[in-house]
Amino acid sequence: METLDAVKNRRSIKEFDPEHLMLAGEKELLLSLAMLSPTAFNIQNWRYVTISDINLRNKIKEAAWGQPQVTDASLLIILCADLKAWEKEPIRYWKNAPDEVKDFVLPTIEGYYKNKPLVQRDEAMRSCGIAAQTLMLCAKSMGYDSCPMDGFDFDVVAELINLPNDHVISMFVAIGKGTKEAWERPGQLELADVVINNKFN
Repeated sequence: METLDAVKNRRSIKEFDPEHLMLAGEKELLLSLAMLSPTAFNIQNWRYVTISDINLRNKIKEAAWGQPQVTDASLLIILCADLKAWEKEPIRYWKNAPDEVKDFVLPTIEGYYKNKPLVQRDEAMRSCGIAAQTLMLCAKSMGYDSCPMDGFDFDVVAELINLPNDHVISMFVAIGKGTKEAWERPGQLELADVVINNKFN
């Protein structure tokens, strides 16, 4: 599917075929493509927790107020971010860059994030949002449907997946074969309502 068609046709699907199994190669392709999503300073702070254990999925479903896509999707990803990725061997993110680039970028990374927890969290959420859209558009291009989710108890899910203290959960992305069409789009704003030229009035 062409990218423009994937954007137009991607909808948040709530009901999936629980019998459909996604091939291992499809999962690997989706995650590999998501890892091409941009992050500030290339810190690649997203972490993709894939939930394959059925018992764990059932517990997560309870924490998500019984939403069926948690257990019925072929692939359930809890999209997390490492808030401290910026300080964990940042040379890894620039290992192939020329020395003059490393000498400029690495100190800049520290200066941008150090002692700035809100900046770290904001960056995590931006990165995960971009990665989630990449996942969903690639899934649509591969013939799969998806649903981004934030309707769950974040604290309970964090405990269930043993989330490290320096990580944060952004959202779930459920991917699978949809069994029910989405509603008609309930109401899109006009471009004039959301596009501002130069300044707000």
